[in-house]
Amino acid sequence: MILLAVMLTAAVGDTLLSHGMKQVGPVSLGHLGLLLTAMKNPWVVGGILCLLGFFASYLTALSWADLTFVLPSTAFGYVVVALLARFWLHEAVSAYRWAGIALIVCGVGFVANGPSLTEQPAAPEEAATNVSEAR
Repeated sequence: MILLAVMLTAAVGDTLLSHGMKQVGPVSLGHLGLLLTAMKNPWVVGGILCLLGFFASYLTALSWADLTFVLPSTAFGYVVVALLARFWLHEAVSAYRWAGIALIVCGVGFVANGPSLTEQPAAPEEAATNVSEAR
């Protein structure tokens, strides 16, 4: 459930930010004041709140699993982002992008087959205790 929350809050948050920033307009070094304007946009605020949820759930996932498991396992979020961009933001998503997303998601299948937490070698005291118990 936590990994699902990581994936969905990131995808929705990024999509909300994109929608809001398209309403604000281009920001450049000469017009940094637009960033303050952006902070008043409800879509941007919603995106920031979703990304705060992402960060909290991401930290939770990292507390019990390895980074090399958590980060790749959220790759299905790319599919969610592409679907939201296509059907909500009405962006064109080319066949090349879909192919790239498919390759990423398939690659995650290789990573997801491993354990969520890397097994750590036993401490020397534990190893000696385990050997003596086995005798």
